[in-house]
Amino acid sequence: MKLGFFVGCNTAFNRPDLERATRYAFPALGVELDDLEGQSCCPVWGTMPSVDLVGWCAVAARNWAIAEEKGLDIVTVCGSCYGSLAETRYKMLTHPDIKAQVNEILKEIGKEYKGTSKVRLAFNYLYYEVGPDRIREVIKHKLEGLTVAIQPGCHSLWPSKVYVDKEEDPFHPKVLKEMCEVLGATVPYYSRLLDCCGMGAMRSTNRERSFSLFQKKLVSIKEEVDPDLIVTGCSSCLIQFDTAQEFLRKDREINFEIPALHYMQVLALCLGADPEQVTGLARTNVGQVVKKILEG
Repeated sequence: MKLGFFVGCNTAFNRPDLERATRYAFPALGVELDDLEGQSCCPVWGTMPSVDLVGWCAVAARNWAIAEEKGLDIVTVCGSCYGSLAETRYKMLTHPDIKAQVNEILKEIGKEYKGTSKVRLAFNYLYYEVGPDRIREVIKHKLEGLTVAIQPGCHSLWPSKVYVDKEEDPFHPKVLKEMCEVLGATVPYYSRLLDCCGMGAMRSTNRERSFSLFQKKLVSIKEEVDPDLIVTGCSSCLIQFDTAQEFLRKDREINFEIPALHYMQVLALCLGADPEQVTGLARTNVGQVVKKILEG
């Protein structure tokens, strides 16, 4: 199996340890990753989609064309990239006029968008295409005895009509939960599971509101679950859970910290990756939970 790895801006610039984790885990599970040389920003909401719909689709279509030329589907660890790529694909599928305008633009750089490739979020791809049983067979360490709170991420669930993995119920998501359970974790429900973490354009334009949303979610997790670890399915969510806790503690809005990692980082640890390489840029203190994973 071979996939085009769409790294995304947030992962490449803010969390290269997550990129390393992904590059470790997929080959360990028999999936080759292609770099999709020349890829650009997806581009995410709050940028081009807000001002130029065709321009948004054109930039995304250029990324799509790079994958199509290689005959590859795309995998990403960022919910925002996943959502933007999937929604532009849907827009061009359901609006042939937009697709035609986009291809007129792409013609200037010698490319064409055909709509033959698909995009998958990393944990969804592993769940549906590699399978929990295979993962269970090859992991070297487990999360046994650890309680995990999950953060699937808004763009991994909505708008569900644009996504490949339609088996997932956006109001009762199961995939990330089951993928953590495969690694041996206990994954309880909490009441704000589906709430936005406040990341994205909101954090850039209204940090106070962003952190308010985040704090409500984080307190819900602490009071209802009190987990050893928060596991996100999205790199943007990871950055929020990793850095916003630090801001809230400095402002004395919270007096606790919960370690946070992306699912691909946890999976890489379970597969035997070097902890420093795949979790070394965490701002929350993940040292103790990483130690427990490696002892599991």
